[in-house]
Amino acid sequence: MACTPSTRSRGRLPRSTSALSLSSWCSWRWRAASCSSSRASADGRCVIPGCPGLPVLAAVGWLWARQEESRGCSCLPDTPPLSLQRLYWSLRVLLSLFVGVVIVVVQFTGDWESGWVQANTSYKSFSRVWVNADIGLHIGLAGLNVTLRGNPVRQINETIDYNEHFPWSFGADYDRSYSEGLHKGLPSPILYVAEKFSTQSPCAVHGQYRIAGHYASATLWVAFCTWVISNILFSMPVLVYGGYMLLVTGAFMIFSLLSFSTVRNSPMCLIHIGTATLHVAYGGSFWLMLAIGLLCFVAGTTIVAMHHLNLDLLKTFFGLREDKAEEFQEMPEVFTNLHLVTQGLSPQPSEINSV
Repeated sequence: MACTPSTRSRGRLPRSTSALSLSSWCSWRWRAASCSSSRASADGRCVIPGCPGLPVLAAVGWLWARQEESRGCSCLPDTPPLSLQRLYWSLRVLLSLFVGVVIVVVQFTGDWESGWVQANTSYKSFSRVWVNADIGLHIGLAGLNVTLRGNPVRQINETIDYNEHFPWSFGADYDRSYSEGLHKGLPSPILYVAEKFSTQSPCAVHGQYRIAGHYASATLWVAFCTWVISNILFSMPVLVYGGYMLLVTGAFMIFSLLSFSTVRNSPMCLIHIGTATLHVAYGGSFWLMLAIGLLCFVAGTTIVAMHHLNLDLLKTFFGLREDKAEEFQEMPEVFTNLHLVTQGLSPQPSEINSV
């Protein structure tokens, strides 16, 4: 039968082992990790296939295994298969890149709030021409977009397909953009919707959206910085602190959503277009940020929990070899022999006589 030791006893050398057994130990360790399958000999010792008469439990390895509750040896490699390592690596990279890309991209999207309505409305000011069109309002962190699309697109010998942007970020002049739209002669539905968010509008929502979008964007940039720090900690590797930074990243994402949601504290002006009313609701970017924030919370909590409950499994997922960590912990115990050090430093009788 194949023998499988516990993780606790695998790869360590007992303190009582002398330096003379180090070569035997290393030979056994290398052979045990390199063989792809295992079988047991008649006396219960693991042997390497293709190497008859060569027991894997040799010298110090056999003594050590007997001391460790007689759990035998492992002829299987300590690292997962190459295909599984690639799968773990792909999951880590794709999830990390997805979180970082989403944090950056949603700051430039225009669908944090959105709404559509179909109505019969006048096309231009001081004109009796009416058209049937879809009017859309898309609100982002840096401004809003008003969309007008005809049903059908080709009406009154014109192509009715507009998408106008009106920015309100710091450094941008919303009223100036609105005035430029008036000078260009934009359709009446677009100017009517844009006028509701101007500084001169009695709705008084311009300042709320501008401040909320500014603080939400700033909070997302902080979340991006913490995301970068978490990746640096994972690559060092300091896994538990990387998990903590993922929790911080998720927290700042939620803070950005709460900051943007403050615009709902005041009642929104009704936007009447013809006989229909345009209503807005949270859009795709808002819900995507909520999902990514919760994903960061789940991932960070899982990493921190696995660090305290099953560290070996966490190291396996991040591609960390247990042997490397144990070498730094156990090698001082292998090579440090106080008797040899004392014998090497103490003067020999011949040296004393010569003095």
